[in-house]
Amino acid sequence: MTATHEVKLAIAPSLAAVPATDWDALANPGWRLGAHGRLEATGSESLENPFNPFVCHAFLEALEAAGTVGRRAGWVPQHLLLQSPDGGLAAAVPAYLKSHSQGEYVFDWGWADAFERAGGHYYPKVQVSVPFTPATGPRLLVGCGPEADCKRRVLAQGLQALAAQRDASSVHVTFPEEDEWATLVEAGWLPRLDRQFHWYNEGFGSFDDFLATFASRKRKQVKRERRDALADGIEIRWHTGADLTEAHWDAFFAFYMDTGSRKWGTPYLNRRFFSLLGERMAERVLLIFAYRDGRPIAGALNLIGSDALYGRYWGALEEHPFLHFEVCYHQAVDYAIAHGLSRVEAGAQGEHKAARGYRATLTRSAHWIAHPGLRDAVASFLVRERAMVEEETEFLAEHGPFRKEN
Repeated sequence: MTATHEVKLAIAPSLAAVPATDWDALANPGWRLGAHGRLEATGSESLENPFNPFVCHAFLEALEAAGTVGRRAGWVPQHLLLQSPDGGLAAAVPAYLKSHSQGEYVFDWGWADAFERAGGHYYPKVQVSVPFTPATGPRLLVGCGPEADCKRRVLAQGLQALAAQRDASSVHVTFPEEDEWATLVEAGWLPRLDRQFHWYNEGFGSFDDFLATFASRKRKQVKRERRDALADGIEIRWHTGADLTEAHWDAFFAFYMDTGSRKWGTPYLNRRFFSLLGERMAERVLLIFAYRDGRPIAGALNLIGSDALYGRYWGALEEHPFLHFEVCYHQAVDYAIAHGLSRVEAGAQGEHKAARGYRATLTRSAHWIAHPGLRDAVASFLVRERAMVEEETEFLAEHGPFRKEN
């Protein structure tokens, strides 16, 4: 499958076949991920390209090595590689051939159902994403340089060709960065908007500095939440880097399984994945645990970027008022302030985050659909949906917990 006489597109059925240094140079230009996830800036590119932990080779390959993605999971790796004339890797896309729509956080079940009822076949489809991870980051991995836009356009064409080759109905690029999204929309892909809640650091020196931006009643509410969450002798501890042990992962996996089984039946990740994450990326992992009588009773998993903290999973073996808010949201803000991070991304959904000072923030996806009828129907729906999302986001911005002058 050729793109031009100078470059060639290929498919990698596993990231294990792609050199980690080549992949990471495209995914996180200006950064090097060393042993156990130790992060090093390698050039000025790091100033304009914050490190995103989810698209690095170590994270994505751990999903494959643990068996959480693959044919049995319905996530078949089909990573798109753009090879330069000298055989090097010029660009890449983390792509999967999917037989369902689970674990994506951008919901198209209604599209699939309508197409199937009309006699079409929605699956398989091509999904460009980080599996089970609703965090914005690079998707069309092109590194830096004047050819970046051209490479993105070639990759977009390559994804459409991949869909045709695999008899897929569509291609879905979820949670891309805004410039990638713009390239795809310019190429005729359908634009979609959604909303998350992120916390932004405005140079706060402490949590109290942050709370000073709240209206009085809202400020008192958060202070009361934090006090009540630590009743019954509950203690909060942060675990990261060399401090992480298999005992920590055993405890967290119990939390994860409890939440997963209650929310969506079969959790997506297995115990092996968390061990691999600890082996490969311990310096990029933050576990926030709640202890009572010296025993861990609840915890949240976060990944650490160069400028952001990403909240992912939470679970608890005991119910305590406001403990979820403390472990997942307030402690994440504490950590971000202490380490000079610019924001906290606390995952998908959750309007309750707004009352804790997390601001409504737009997220994006782009969709290419082969069938003209389905494409037209989805395009019409997305026009209405985008207007609704933008209106709701503006409303939430106007009705947050902050003082009016903020």
